[in-house]
Amino acid sequence: MATSVAGEGCQSLNGITSDHQTKKLTDLPTELLEHILCFPVLKHVDICNVSCCCQRLHDVCHGRGKVWGHQYKLRWPRLQRFYRQNESCDWLREYKTRHRVGIQIRRTVESISKRFFTEVVLGDSFAEIESLGMPEHFCEDELLFILNSDKRKSLTLKYYAKKILYFLRQQNILRSLKTFLEQPVEQQSALGGAVLVDQYCNPLADVTLDSISAQLDEITEKVKKMLRIKNPSHPSLRSTQGECFVLEDFDHQRQAVSALNSVLYEQLQYKGNAMDYYNPLNSYIHQVLLRRTGIPISLSVLYMTLARKLGVQLEPVNFPNHFLLRWCQKPRGSEDIYDFVYIDAFGKGKQLTAKECEYLIGHQVTADYYSAISTTEVLLRMVGNLLNIGKRGEGNEKSYQLLRDSLDLYLTINPDNVQYLLLQARLYFHLGIWPEKVLDILQHIQALDPSQHGAVGYLVQHTLEHIQHKKHPVTPEMKRRSTPEHLEVQYSVGLIMKHKRSGYNCVIYGWDPKCTMSQEWITTMRVHQLSNGANQPFYNVLVQDGTCRYAAQENLEPHSAPLEIGHPEVGRYFSEFADTHYVANEELQTRYPEDMDETLVTVQELYHRLASDSGTQDHPAPATDQNEHQAMPM
Repeated sequence: MATSVAGEGCQSLNGITSDHQTKKLTDLPTELLEHILCFPVLKHVDICNVSCCCQRLHDVCHGRGKVWGHQYKLRWPRLQRFYRQNESCDWLREYKTRHRVGIQIRRTVESISKRFFTEVVLGDSFAEIESLGMPEHFCEDELLFILNSDKRKSLTLKYYAKKILYFLRQQNILRSLKTFLEQPVEQQSALGGAVLVDQYCNPLADVTLDSISAQLDEITEKVKKMLRIKNPSHPSLRSTQGECFVLEDFDHQRQAVSALNSVLYEQLQYKGNAMDYYNPLNSYIHQVLLRRTGIPISLSVLYMTLARKLGVQLEPVNFPNHFLLRWCQKPRGSEDIYDFVYIDAFGKGKQLTAKECEYLIGHQVTADYYSAISTTEVLLRMVGNLLNIGKRGEGNEKSYQLLRDSLDLYLTINPDNVQYLLLQARLYFHLGIWPEKVLDILQHIQALDPSQHGAVGYLVQHTLEHIQHKKHPVTPEMKRRSTPEHLEVQYSVGLIMKHKRSGYNCVIYGWDPKCTMSQEWITTMRVHQLSNGANQPFYNVLVQDGTCRYAAQENLEPHSAPLEIGHPEVGRYFSEFADTHYVANEELQTRYPEDMDETLVTVQELYHRLASDSGTQDHPAPATDQNEHQAMPM
């Protein structure tokens, strides 16, 4: 570590006489050494090596010092928000912990693919992440690091990392929801609850109460700007953001509501989504703000929140088939339903009498339906809408996920609802997930309502059988192309195909030598109209639009210009996109052991030959410029 210097009376190369005293790197001030060791080119391995050179450098690189703090921030910049500025911290210990967490997370994610490849829905596989007992923000950071790595590679790792991140964030949101429900009723805001519902159903989206509130503040400022034109002395104009106040004068209230309607429905063009009413996006607050459309309850939550920011107190009304808000017209309050104006946020803020509300739904209702409800009841109604959408779904993974999420939310809010407990147990049983949890749910149902013993007994029996079956896993079937019954199979897994009739793009992830679907499916899909009918190879394909299909060989052809298939399940079967094809992961190769070699031969023949032909046809004419003649081809 010592620097070489000239002796007394000697000159250095630049002609300057050097000091006879030998100077060493370690003689430099600590601040300068720290500055040198914080150069971006130095990695943690370099710092470890430097700190082993001598006691002086070891002291400079101490755990709480600037050097390891810089290394930590350089490698994991997303974690900086968890530390206060200039916080004294043992950065070396933090670095080691984060590094160890990364290794454990990667091992766990890699093992999940091998153990749960055949599972339609991954249930209890992620609980082991929680059992590792590691800091949550470290786990999440490593999962995000995996997801943000090379787009075309490590697809299987990313597939399961995304699912684990989904699970971990949902567990955090459920804890936040329970804390929210434990607050005094007067401190529970409908907006806060609606954001938690939104976050739980969209855990990978960037949805926060602060960001939603900021957008509502912007709308409030637009309303105040309009109020300022109509009444420059309006009391709402003197309020500040976050200030809680109530307008006592009814003229001022009416002016505020009128301005709110003008801005929300005329200027910003918010409207009820009658054309696509059962789209779950209508229930998510961040999507309502983004798309400026929603259903009665989501629009009512926004409207009520905005009105309160302007000093107008509105109350939620659990009206059947059409959520409403009520606005008391008496100064001292009242419970007479005729002392209220009812606001239809879905209908552009239209104000209704009690009788007109009945015309809205087409039948009479009792006075109870006009009563104000609590925030908890608002959330139950909101989650109930999502539950109904999930039940109306097509039985695919997306609808099952919505049904699971909405059941989780509903039973967190109302844990003793027997109807939905039974639905949850049946759903888990149908999907083959969490058998131990199914037994716990069934035991809870039996304690709440002994009359359910018939349904409970049936599910208990079959769940125990399922647990026994899982203890003896079935060896996966292997399909070899070389066997005589598979000789007619032309295409292999990983090839990117185009459907000749429907025109969709897809990638093959499985095949059968003959159609294996039921006779009902064959008749419905009119397979008999194909030239080879059902007696030809059929392929399992992931389609660009997110669906999974079963296509006949005669309807498929290799794509002329291979492209990535944007399907959420690609990572389950493939580890990499290699420009012309997808590379099957270990689990898929185990089931189709001869397919990858066939795929490589096929893409070599198809695309490399085409590229060679294209290069020959499109070869440019010889250059005539003198400088061009000097350029040598590579």
